[in-house]
Order: sequence, then C-alpha cells, then structure tokens
Amino acid sequence: MVGLDTSHAVEFTRRLQAPDCPSDLRVAGARVASCFRFVTAFQDDAGLDRRQSQLEAWGVAVGTDLEAALHDVDAILITINDPALHLEYVRRCAALKKPIFLDKPLAANLAEGQEIAAIAAAHEVPLCSASSLRFVPALREACAQVPEPGSAATWGALGRAPAGSSIVWYGVHGVELLQRALGRGARAVSTHPVSGGAVLVVEYERGATGVVELYEGGGYGGVLRAAPDADGPAAAPYVVDMRTGYSDLLRAVLPYLAGGPTPVPLADTLEVMAILDAADRAGRSGRTEPTFP
Repeated sequence: MVGLDTSHAVEFTRRLQAPDCPSDLRVAGARVASCFRFVTAFQDDAGLDRRQSQLEAWGVAVGTDLEAALHDVDAILITINDPALHLEYVRRCAALKKPIFLDKPLAANLAEGQEIAAIAAAHEVPLCSASSLRFVPALREACAQVPEPGSAATWGALGRAPAGSSIVWYGVHGVELLQRALGRGARAVSTHPVSGGAVLVVEYERGATGVVELYEGGGYGGVLRAAPDADGPAAAPYVVDMRTGYSDLLRAVLPYLAGGPTPVPLADTLEVMAILDAADRAGRSGRTEPTFP
C-alpha cells in the first residue's frame, strides 16, 4: 500500500484483515503486508501516526522507504488522497510490473491522467482506477433495469479539497455513478454553481444528457431514465447504501490484482477524468467546456 493520507488505507485494511471486522464486510483473498507513509496536504504527521498505529495493530509493516514497502508484495494499492501526487507514484511503481489499483480519482487533471495511462502501457503493467460508487449493488440493479438509458441524473457529496480542485477530488463519486450508467461518449460539460455545491450537465454525442448534483454533506443516489421508445421500466431510481461500499470495491478489484481482467476499462476511467477536468474548467470559465479538448 502506497500512501496513508486517506481513511481508505485504514478502511481497506480493516475489511481484509481486522479481527473484529463484521462478517458481512470482511473480504477474503488478500492481506495488506506493508504501507509507505508520507505527509501530504491532506494529512499531517499526527494523523499519519494514528493511522500507522491502527495498521500495525492489524499486522501491517509501515515505514518511510518506498522500495522496502514494495519489495515482497504481489500487487500495489496506491491510496494517496492528493490526486496531484498520483502521476509521480504511478511512475515510481510501474517499472515493477505488478498490478496496480489507483484509488480515485485517476489524477489531478486529464493531461496527467493520460500520462498515467501512457506509463502503464509503456511498462505493460495492469492499472485500474475507480471510485467505490461504481460497484455498489443499488447502481448495478438500476443498470440491469434500464441497461441503455436515454438520460441519467446522480447526486452526491462535494468535499472541500485541502489542495487542488474539489470537483476533481470529490466529484469523482457522482461522476462515476453517471459514467457507469451512460457509458462513454461524453462530449462537453457545463458547471452551474448552487448554494453549497455545483450542478454538472454532461452532453453526449448520441444526444443523451447526464446531470450530476454535488452538495456538501453525505449521501449518494440517482435515477436512470429509459429512452421514450424503449421496452421495460421507464425509470430506475436508486439510493446508495455506503456501509458496504469499500467491501464492494475490494470484491471487484481483488480478482484483478490476482491476475484477472480489470473490472473497469481504463477508457472508462479516462472518460470519468475527462468529465471532471471539463467540469473544473467550466466552473472557472463559466462556459461549456469540451471533455477532450
């Protein structure tokens, strides 16, 4: 595990090996052996010390030497909260040719996300990146009811980033819900400030429209709407139960880290990054911005 500035480092480890983890949240098939810690804008030494103490209680060796942390492992979880550091650490880890799961979002912007993809390809190293929201049962069930929606709306949290873009850092969850439902083909995004957040309107090449409502606070959900001439339900609303979210992600990712196929094509992840990047630019320019300029 690379990075300790996010609570995900603790929560993933809890579900893999904490003795007191509830049985319905426990995920079998892997253990976190080691963790490389370092200070970022998202966590100071005092916070890292608290997390280190917890991981060590669960049998994780935590240190400040990256090579030592990666020496005798089968796969790498990059759990760095600050997306501005993702490119650097993918570059440092890719040469080992071990499967990488890169915690959300892919990068700080689209250009860096594309460079991450190029590095993975050049080293022929498997790389997967996604938010846990993509794997929640409520979304899977909605997509099964309306498999080819004509439009979709999602709502989710907008945390305030200590550094960089809040939309890129935390808007990724709501955008993942949208991209999983509507697939690829987003061409442009407009961002509309509202009290306590922002509303993103995503336009698609095929004429579909996606709306992502981002507000300070918690909770996630949405609705998929069928095309007017489609068979089956006209709409599928859903509300996300985040209690199992991290476990849902691990169950999807662990087979990939063991050598199986990726649960999320990198092209999907790049589209999520493109939507976030365009939304951030649109929020600053006040104009509709293209996803892949």
